[in-house]
Amino acid sequence: MLSQYRRRTGSGPCTRGRRLRPPKGDFVTKYLFQFARILAFCFLGEILYAVLPLPIPASVYGLILLLLALRLGIVKLEQVKEVGLFLTGIFPLLFVPAAAGVMELWAEMGNMLLPIIIAIVPVTVLVLASAGRTTQALTSRRKNKEAAHD
Repeated sequence: MLSQYRRRTGSGPCTRGRRLRPPKGDFVTKYLFQFARILAFCFLGEILYAVLPLPIPASVYGLILLLLALRLGIVKLEQVKEVGLFLTGIFPLLFVPAAAGVMELWAEMGNMLLPIIIAIVPVTVLVLASAGRTTQALTSRRKNKEAAHD
């Protein structure tokens, strides 16, 4: 019984009351495997992009496949969570090269500025309106379910 307590709490003659930390290699390995899982879905997205004749980017295929795998339970959220949070945390940094490219081509884009604005403004309004409507519909659905349970 005492040996079980020592294994669980990490207190024993060797640890002198300190909690044992997992080896650093396990930490790195966990993150590498999580990153490899995400890369596998990116690779599958690239394969679908090459095979299917649809004008959908490979990254979108990869995200859809990852979403389906998460929803179907093929991949557990814990298997990709930490690396996913890290990647979304550095997301703004990943846009720096694209922004630098836009600044480099700014003179050429000046001629197309009016068509770009004409395309961006209505699409932005449409996205905001559809997001608002969707939020309202989901909120009213939740209220209806709560009212039905009461």
